[in-house]
Amino acid sequence: MKSRVNSLLLLAACIFTVTSISWAQLPQAPAVPPPDARYKADILVIVAHPDDETEITGYLARAVYDEHKRVAMLYCTCGGAGGDTVSFAQGRALCEERKIEARRADAALGITNVWFLGGLDTPSQNVLNSLGHWNQGTVLERAVRLVRLTRPEVIITWIPDFVDGENHGDHQASAVIATEAFDQAGNATVFPAQVAAPRDYENYGNLTEGLDPWQPEKLYFFSNPAYAAFEQGQGPVYSTTDVSPSRHAPYYELAARSASYHLTQLATGPEGYEATYQASLDQFKQPVPLILGKSLVGGSRTGDVFEGVVPGPISFHPVAGYRPEPHSGLSIELGGPWQFYHRFWRAHDPDHMATLVSPEAGVGNGGTLALPVIIRNDTSALAEVTLTASVPAGWKVNSGEAVYPVNAGGFYPTRVVFAAPAGARPDWQTLTLKAESNGESVGELSFRVSYGRSGP
Repeated sequence: MKSRVNSLLLLAACIFTVTSISWAQLPQAPAVPPPDARYKADILVIVAHPDDETEITGYLARAVYDEHKRVAMLYCTCGGAGGDTVSFAQGRALCEERKIEARRADAALGITNVWFLGGLDTPSQNVLNSLGHWNQGTVLERAVRLVRLTRPEVIITWIPDFVDGENHGDHQASAVIATEAFDQAGNATVFPAQVAAPRDYENYGNLTEGLDPWQPEKLYFFSNPAYAAFEQGQGPVYSTTDVSPSRHAPYYELAARSASYHLTQLATGPEGYEATYQASLDQFKQPVPLILGKSLVGGSRTGDVFEGVVPGPISFHPVAGYRPEPHSGLSIELGGPWQFYHRFWRAHDPDHMATLVSPEAGVGNGGTLALPVIIRNDTSALAEVTLTASVPAGWKVNSGEAVYPVNAGGFYPTRVVFAAPAGARPDWQTLTLKAESNGESVGELSFRVSYGRSGP
């Protein structure tokens, strides 16, 4: 028995010795390379077109020069469908010019990491047209990739809502993309090839991208509304008349200097940068208000953009996601962008945004406004629904008032087209839609409009 124990001890000693020798001979694996620090951003700005950033450059100048924040810029389109005040260049040629203008304008603010996401510039006032024309999934994938590459704590974008004065479909589409990217970049199951480790990162042919999931911390919106009352108290406001301690110039001058590179878009034409700069000075003297979309790190609504921000990564924060609303009986609702946003806010969590702006639009004097309407029938029988409109004095209903047969369990999409009177622009006007079936009310919708603007 004693001999057997000694044999086992000797065998164990030999195995330990061989294993120790083998471990000592193993090479040291190289350290995992960290994310590329050249592309780290504190703020990622996501907008639709070159020059959209000028709405907030008065703040960006402060952030870059005096708060030492790293800013990166994403343009969802290159702006190739716009006009050209310098030459005949249009379409793809204009697109290439505006890319250069945007890079020079951003560089004037110390912003050198600038990307274009490949969406098609879409002259529309309907966010759904823009998202469809862009190929939404492709642009979103590129945006998520760049959020993961730049790892921003803060994303700033247009307001994703239809607001009188700020009703460009592309602007809103960039905001939809930015909000979705904010919510999805931290989810490792979204565009998973982006976060899968490469097979051999030092050699060719890697099809997976080796990025890390990244959850931004705060999402801010900005707007260019005809009536800005809804912005009050919704976020921080930054003065542009303050003098930059590092640049010894007011922030509005720095913003105007940046804007002067967008020559193809400014009415001063080919006179040059200095004339463009001088002509745009006054417009940048207004404060820059931001709207807090959501914060995952607390902080007050009107506090500084970086209040509560935690350096480094935070945990992924899943959102509620889309859930169909229960319906019963007969009902009506606004369609188009308004129906989309009603669902969008509930899916992406910032519920306070759903009531920030009442359904509204603008219309030019003597122009028309087409309101999309959805009539729903969540009963088991065909129903006939009568749709009528009430309008202020001078307005007309061109089409859409009718009796609609709505199939059981189905819906009927339609449009009611209003004609505005000619004349001076008054205060807000209210358009009212009423639906009835068999003499009983189905529902009522109110919509406010102003003169001198354009509708969807």
